[in-house]
Amino acid sequence: MGARMKPAEGAMTLSEMKEFADFSAATQRYVRRSLDIGLDREDALARWSRDVVEAASIRAQARVYDRLPDIRAMVPDDTGLDAVEPFLAPLISVSAFDLGQGRLTNFSAYRFLYERLIGAEVRPWLPAAFCAAAALPQLHPDLRRKLLQSISEAAATASGWSARQPAFFPSWVEKVDGESFAN
Repeated sequence: MGARMKPAEGAMTLSEMKEFADFSAATQRYVRRSLDIGLDREDALARWSRDVVEAASIRAQARVYDRLPDIRAMVPDDTGLDAVEPFLAPLISVSAFDLGQGRLTNFSAYRFLYERLIGAEVRPWLPAAFCAAAALPQLHPDLRRKLLQSISEAAATASGWSARQPAFFPSWVEKVDGESFAN
């Protein structure tokens, strides 16, 4: 039998599942697709593309996400300015791509995805990367406004962050025919 989960871990996993359930269907789909691409879990093109436009978007996302291994390796251990630029610049670029897709419509969804793509150690850097990416002129002004208004004061000014790694990684779930349960 595998290692047993502690009650606190189960509660945190349940909390993560509830947070994910609160996202719109489009955001949930984008997060699952992004995790398949960013964590190299599935053939995202075969799983997620419904048409040529979406296939092109997935290919573009895969090219952008090629930077993730380098970003993961560069997460600064401290707030020294010498480590910020080589790390934050590519993180902002990848973030700008995701925000530009219009499926991550608030800081909560962005944070949820990026904690899983990069790891818990990225948490202190997410408000800065999100705000920088959300303020870029490539985004429509209405989207910029909506994104920037979505980050709470508490998230933007937190004095500390949890080092606990995320436990819930949503993935594709096959639809089940209702008749399967009738038998």
